[in-house]
Amino acid sequence: MAHALPKAKLLQLHDLMVKSRCLEERLIKIYKAGEAFFWIGGPGEEAFGVALGLLVNKGQGIDHDYLHLHYRCTPTLVAMGMPMIDSIRLIMNRATDPCTGGRNFSNHYCFPEWNVVPVTSPIEVQYSFSVGTAMAQKRQKAKGISIVTGGDAGTAEGDFASCLVWASRPEMELPLLITVQNNGWGISTNYDSQHGEKYIADRGKAFGIKTMVINGNDPVESYTKLREAIDYVRKNKKPLLLEAKLSRLYGHSSADGASRRDVECPIEIFEKKLIASKILTKEKCDEIRLKYDLEARQAMEQVRTESPPTADSIWNNIYANNENANWREF
Repeated sequence: MAHALPKAKLLQLHDLMVKSRCLEERLIKIYKAGEAFFWIGGPGEEAFGVALGLLVNKGQGIDHDYLHLHYRCTPTLVAMGMPMIDSIRLIMNRATDPCTGGRNFSNHYCFPEWNVVPVTSPIEVQYSFSVGTAMAQKRQKAKGISIVTGGDAGTAEGDFASCLVWASRPEMELPLLITVQNNGWGISTNYDSQHGEKYIADRGKAFGIKTMVINGNDPVESYTKLREAIDYVRKNKKPLLLEAKLSRLYGHSSADGASRRDVECPIEIFEKKLIASKILTKEKCDEIRLKYDLEARQAMEQVRTESPPTADSIWNNIYANNENANWREF
């Protein structure tokens, strides 16, 4: 195995990918046990998501990167340092949930201190939102860029086209990394029956936008190419459209059972390469998984003791600077 990354980075990528998977599988168990109303997440997208989380310039304000993520973004947030327990508080709708106070779906994250804009349920509206933060960064000549993620099926929405238009206006190009995680499915509709173009990234060419298509199941390629893409946007203050081909390891959401599918698993592939290269052993891989399985289970047990939001807090945080606000604001 020829390595484009140092051993320490390979081990970090693997560790965080496993941590994210263990968390997501715990979230599914919580849902199936009847302790959550809904699950939707990103198992199978760890290679891309973890690489992205490790590469962003994390912080608050326009000199740091803004993240407009969708609901398969747990790997990115884990890589950025989100504790498992905060994701579990969100899916179990506890008042201690730092993202929404226990009032939103699983994986609908919001971390203002990291410029993580609230994840929305309407698909692909984040592509329009990302134009706003990128425009602010452009006007202020800020150091930060904006990054947006979304799924392949959602690119049929008008927000995606609007994003391409606004990001590419001559002399007003925006510092925006536009990414599409193409897992081949839009709920139960397969990609090939809906897309006439060979690659979604090809749509950027009509707007003069630089494009990339990468293997999003390969953490080394994902990290290397994402680093290249981020460096391009940061240096040139122009957009780039990147399409990552990857797997949806479970169903679309709990709406279709959240059952394991027979598709390529990025963690299994990566572990085989690391073991073959004698960077890891099978025993060490098992040890890492057991460690994070235990951490996720213990976090769940802790959250079970915590209270849901109360009726008298329903109007809190509806408006910025609300006098009843009791958690973080943008």
